[in-house]
Amino acid sequence: GHPGAQIRDNAMSKARFEFRWEDQFNLALDPFTARAYHDETLPQESGKVAHFCSMCGPKFCSMKISQEVRDYAAAQTIEVGMADMSDNFRARGSEIYLRKEEA
Repeated sequence: GHPGAQIRDNAMSKARFEFRWEDQFNLALDPFTARAYHDETLPQESGKVAHFCSMCGPKFCSMKISQEVRDYAAAQTIEVGMADMSDNFRARGSEIYLRKEEA
């Protein structure tokens, strides 16, 4: 294949995943037609920054739902990590300053 095809394809995939509509239009083989098709279903200017497309809409967008699941999992990981650190802190006597050999 063409040497730059994979780079362009990866850039388009990332733009799609992040709902960067302008980048998607600009990376398309035919930007004018891509923009025209998009504007047929989401003609408002706000449609160019929307985090969903017209295929499923905002409530059923698989990409949006996937991002929400990842955000939730990340938040849970932080909570679990903070709870572990709190348990460790209490187990060491709730002391702020520890001797070098204890740290």
